[in-house]
Amino acid sequence: MTIHNRISGQFTIIVASILIGFSLLIYFVSATYRREEFYERLKSKARTTVRFLVEVKEVDHDLLRIIDRNTLTAMIDEKVLVLDERNQLVYSSVDDHPVRYQPDLLDAVRRNKEVETTNGDNELVGILYEANGQRLVVLASAYDQFGQSKLANLYLTLVWGLFGGIGLTVVLGFFFAGQSLQPIGHINRQVQTITARNLRQRLDEGKRQDEIDQLAVNFNAVLQRLEQAFEQQRSFVSHASHELRTPLAALKSEIQLGLRRPLSTDRYTEILQNLLFDTDRLIALSNSLLLLARTLENLEAVTMTSVRLDDVLFAAQEELLTSNPDYIVQFQYDKPPETETDMRVLGNESLLIRVVLNLLENACKYADDRRAQVRIGTKPQHVWLSVTDTGIGLSADEQTHIFEPFYRAPAAVTYEGFGIGLAVCQRIMEVHNSSIRVESEPGQGSTFTITLPQF
Repeated sequence: MTIHNRISGQFTIIVASILIGFSLLIYFVSATYRREEFYERLKSKARTTVRFLVEVKEVDHDLLRIIDRNTLTAMIDEKVLVLDERNQLVYSSVDDHPVRYQPDLLDAVRRNKEVETTNGDNELVGILYEANGQRLVVLASAYDQFGQSKLANLYLTLVWGLFGGIGLTVVLGFFFAGQSLQPIGHINRQVQTITARNLRQRLDEGKRQDEIDQLAVNFNAVLQRLEQAFEQQRSFVSHASHELRTPLAALKSEIQLGLRRPLSTDRYTEILQNLLFDTDRLIALSNSLLLLARTLENLEAVTMTSVRLDDVLFAAQEELLTSNPDYIVQFQYDKPPETETDMRVLGNESLLIRVVLNLLENACKYADDRRAQVRIGTKPQHVWLSVTDTGIGLSADEQTHIFEPFYRAPAAVTYEGFGIGLAVCQRIMEVHNSSIRVESEPGQGSTFTITLPQF
């Protein structure tokens, strides 16, 4: 079932339920009012008759029958009976159509003083009249033809009105559902035109005031991220191809040089050394690409534990100095931790060590004195670590690209590396719901800062 039909159907059911509920309420309230009003008329008739009979001496039974039959308020099939304490008939307004009743009815009237019931199609009331030492039971019965006719007309009116209202609701519900879903249909048609070749196309966001406009805004944001992912993929392939082509081209040139003509032993040795260098570079690049691919693929499933960020720093420092004894790492706390938990964060220790190790290695590599200055501290609900160097620095434009895979600042191309490490660092920090930022000036060095939520 389409959303259009579902909305119109639900709207019809809701409105039909309301109409049925109001129709039933109106009918039953009207029926109750008719019944109560007619019972009051019967009680009034019964009291009037018994008072004439008992209190007015000039009125005998025959005159009272004449009065009952000719009164302007006479009702259809009206009958009045008056009975004494021995259940003997004292008065009857009719002789040819006696009122049938159960003997228990008289006992109920004497017990409750008033009884309302039915006698076939007629309503019947019984009242107890006490005066001059007499306890008389008066039964009055009649058929409310006018009230029943009005009630029947009301029933037909409500039924036809209900059918008409439901039919109109179906038509209007279908129409307004279509009107309401028209913007979604427009968005759907726009989405169908978007392919991998035109990811720059965007949906019409309207005035950004309603939920459908917000849906278009959110979808455009998804398209923006998707376009960025495609651009990063194309950039990755382009840079990877370029980085791989350089050592491969060097390998081919050296081999061609060795095959072109006989060379001396020293020359062959030089060519083999060049081949070894290019091969090592190619292996290092392949390992970097493999590291980046694994990092991007498997980070979502890493195990998080409570670790001290200063312990992470010490482990990265030890690993760095083991492989590069000439590097120098200077460390200090921004403020000495007051408790053992001040430096604790929730993270994966090996991944955090990789991040800090990369920042330390870059700082020492680009600094003339091979020195990295590290500070670590806390702020409300967070722990931060900064690595500062006095190296080549970065311009504002270079800082916007520094975390892209394979990006290298123009001043850094003469240094060893492939431009992958910072991209891996940023991805690892995203998995930790944390941040990494850079502050730098060309020729003045750089400061990289990571900030993690405190555990």
